[in-house]
Amino acid sequence: MLNLREYQKKPDKLTDYLPWAAFVDPGVVLNKDGSFQRSYAFRGPDLESATPAELVSITARLNNAIKRLSGGWAIYTEAQRIKSQDYPESEFPDPVTLMIEEERRAFFSLGNHYESVYYLTLVFLPPPEQHQKIERAFIERGRGYEKEQETYQAHLKTFVTESDRVYSLLSELLPEARPLNDSETLTYLHSCVSPKRHPVLSPEIPMYLDALLADTPLVSGFEPRLGEHHLRVISIMGFPGITVPGIMDNLNKLNFEYRWVTRFLPLDKREALMEIGKYRRQWWAKRKGIMTLIKETVTQTESAMVDSDAMNKASDADAALQEVADDAVNYGYYTASIVVWDKDSLLVQKKVRALEKTINSLGFTVINETLNAVDAWFGSLPGLCRANVRRPLLSSLNLSHIFPLSAVWAGPEVNTHLKAPVLMHTQTSGNTPFRLNLHVDDVGHTMIVGPTGSGKSVLLAILAAQFRRYTNSQVYFFDKDGSIKALTAGVGGDFYDLAAESAGALSFQPLAAIDNELEMSWTAEWVYDFLRTENVEVNPDVKKAVWTALKSLASSPIEERTVTGLTLLLQDARLRQALEPATLNGSFGRLFDATHDNLSYGRWQVFEMAKLMETKAAVPPALSYLFHRLEQRFDGFPSILFLDECWLFLDNPVFAAKIREWLKVLRKANVAVVFATQSLQDVENSSIASVIKESCPTKIYLPNSNALDERMAAIYRGYGLNDKEIAIIATATPKRQYYYKSSAGSRLFELALGPMALAYCGSSTPEDRKMVSEIQEGSGDFNDEWLRYKNLGGASRFFGKPSNTNVREAV
Repeated sequence: MLNLREYQKKPDKLTDYLPWAAFVDPGVVLNKDGSFQRSYAFRGPDLESATPAELVSITARLNNAIKRLSGGWAIYTEAQRIKSQDYPESEFPDPVTLMIEEERRAFFSLGNHYESVYYLTLVFLPPPEQHQKIERAFIERGRGYEKEQETYQAHLKTFVTESDRVYSLLSELLPEARPLNDSETLTYLHSCVSPKRHPVLSPEIPMYLDALLADTPLVSGFEPRLGEHHLRVISIMGFPGITVPGIMDNLNKLNFEYRWVTRFLPLDKREALMEIGKYRRQWWAKRKGIMTLIKETVTQTESAMVDSDAMNKASDADAALQEVADDAVNYGYYTASIVVWDKDSLLVQKKVRALEKTINSLGFTVINETLNAVDAWFGSLPGLCRANVRRPLLSSLNLSHIFPLSAVWAGPEVNTHLKAPVLMHTQTSGNTPFRLNLHVDDVGHTMIVGPTGSGKSVLLAILAAQFRRYTNSQVYFFDKDGSIKALTAGVGGDFYDLAAESAGALSFQPLAAIDNELEMSWTAEWVYDFLRTENVEVNPDVKKAVWTALKSLASSPIEERTVTGLTLLLQDARLRQALEPATLNGSFGRLFDATHDNLSYGRWQVFEMAKLMETKAAVPPALSYLFHRLEQRFDGFPSILFLDECWLFLDNPVFAAKIREWLKVLRKANVAVVFATQSLQDVENSSIASVIKESCPTKIYLPNSNALDERMAAIYRGYGLNDKEIAIIATATPKRQYYYKSSAGSRLFELALGPMALAYCGSSTPEDRKMVSEIQEGSGDFNDEWLRYKNLGGASRFFGKPSNTNVREAV
């Protein structure tokens, strides 16, 4: 006999309870009850850096978006606390930066780093058919309208139009908001019904989504299980007396995975008025007890004794009725559930207690669901609007306060411009990682500002080390006081001390390639700029004289194309005298009047500027020539150029006129320029302040205890910081914390450096620099000697064959 039990109509599988049926439009799911739903990913403002006024403004605008929806709609918001993504794989060209990377990988792969992702789902259930029949009985429409309204396409069009309108409002007030495509929607819905997190691709025939997503069995009971995981649901039952924007932000700091789901079922205006009216009548009826009413009847006098609490609540209901009548807010039924899971039943109970403690401390009342656990879990699934409906009325404005609006921003997941991992992982509050990226779209120019002793040198060094993760990357660093000397020696880079007097010191031959037409033009401009620094008016006659001399010199052997050779061909004594400082007879001759150029090619080069900066007039021509030489090396591969304390020598009329165009050219060549300085006031007073401010979309501020000073705070505000952000900078810990700010978001972060990173990136004291020089003068291996000096000698044995596997063993 054929067994028909598997075909029984009574649902017995998780698939039977899930609402999702098919995709009927991009990102739009048709549910089994005829409703439509659409999901969005979003990120709210950072509560730590947003001022109260900004939060009030955002919640007010959010209320304006929510109150537009009425009966037949449902709003789900979900905050998922998840383990951070796997640390990315990268190849490094040298053992030192590879060891630093693997040390950081070990730290960020410990499994105790979490971040939050946020989703919004809109659900719309078209009105029943009988409602449409009643409407047709009273309202006459044009021909063909009735037939069109009877099709689901009309309802779908209504849903898409209205959801687009809500999304448009949300995208204007939130830092990030975007609709999910089909595959992203399936991935999100799958994360709601399965502890297995992985991407889910949309099938060719987008039907039977319930069967596609339900890959884990649900075992019901007082303590349900989802596959091997124990499932617990905590529901919010009571509310504090008042709510404020971002009241639930403490949930963003918990160190375990959860799903926090908020569902709001808005009412029609008429229904809202009726429901609130019931509350008003109930409280009004309680203002006087039965004995007081009997006494008033017998004595025919009204008693002054009333229940003040009942009167206050009746007045609250009156105010709510007025708000709804004025369309200031809408009301609806609110349900909030937090779902946690774990394979260990004791650990899942520990998570429940942590949630109860956190939420109760905010003034809410919660329960750990038992008898209602399965229905409460179903109620947390987007689209199951009839499951676990809680009855308390909540206004759309209060909802915007409880809404998971605030976010601890974890940074972008990848560098979209370079199509590679982000520059580096750092740490922020709540053990949430912060993925630091200098690029905003295709612009990587960055400004770093902080006083002496706040950790600037360490930050620049680790940024340079981590930039080596990009294939064929180039690092060029204009240093001051040798802050990056140890790391340069470790990676085998070139370290040039400009203006040094030692044998073999760096020297330039700027006129070497004047037989090339393009080089001739550049060289002429370099000479004109040098003359201007010597207070010579560069008029047409001067330009003609210089150009004629250069043309004559171009036919000479390359070793004779020197500044001295140029002066011999100039007839004007005034010009010869102006160029004399750049000749061997002048103070800069050793640097500019060489018969050959000993600047070699390398993918890591550092130029020490401290001595050169003592002679300010020599800085512009030296930088101009170096920048020109570096531009020839920028071949489209990722490059980064650090200018440490370069405000002092970039603040020059010659550079001020060129720097805007120069930064634009470097951006197109895939070069990120990092400006670093100790004084924001020096920047503000320089002639290039506005250019740098506009050209650097990314800014990193170091701790500054004087930031709250009235004059200094005004400068910070000029860079787009609000008072709360200025307070963060003033109270941050020097040499530990840094504040990132760009159009993508803001975050206070820590570098989380290990011993290996500190040995190379945090060694800039005079004693360390002296030791670097002593080791380099010796005959031993630098890294072996340096690590022994830093008491890390055991790691050096892995440098002989620098592979990821060997280095991970060392870590």
